Amino acid sequence: MRRACCGGWDGTACAASWPGVEIVCDRSVMIDSPSRLPEHLVVASAGRRLILHAMHSVVDWFAFAVWDDGRLIRSLSLSPDDGIIENIGEPFPFELPYWAGERPADVVPWPDEDDEPYPLPFHPLELGEDALRALCGFIQEGRPEPDDVDADGIELHGFRVRDPNGPGSAHRTRGS
Repeated sequence: MRRACCGGWDGTACAASWPGVEIVCDRSVMIDSPSRLPEHLVVASAGRRLILHAMHSVVDWFAFAVWDDGRLIRSLSLSPDDGIIENIGEPFPFELPYWAGERPADVVPWPDEDDEPYPLPFHPLELGEDALRALCGFIQEGRPEPDDVDADGIELHGFRVRDPNGPGSAHRTRGS
């Protein structure tokens, strides 16, 4: 078992289910344009809310999307290298301080970057943490608030994921 924020390691998806909520962590859904999440995954969420949340701290990339009953209502993806990759729908309330300039990026440039200012008006990972809290009730980094879920206390099951048509599939189908 892994903690809720395992993100899955290569070839592994993590999952758990409780009344009213299912969690799946898999790196294969960390896509630049969240609105292009494979349709079969969106269809599987019929009658419910589907949230995709992804961050990559090495490149300061953050993306999220929300569907209600299969209808995309918000999708955002951005990084300092690529700018705004996708911005669909109206911003949620937790985003508004960022777009209004109330949460400016406080990033010190590396010495070899000629003191270039940060290319985005806010830091994507800070917005990502606020999105995680607003949409899922917990955070990965920073100081937890009293109402935050303790993500370290949630365990998920890990599953090896293999393409049944991928390399070695003939060997696996023979029962080996």
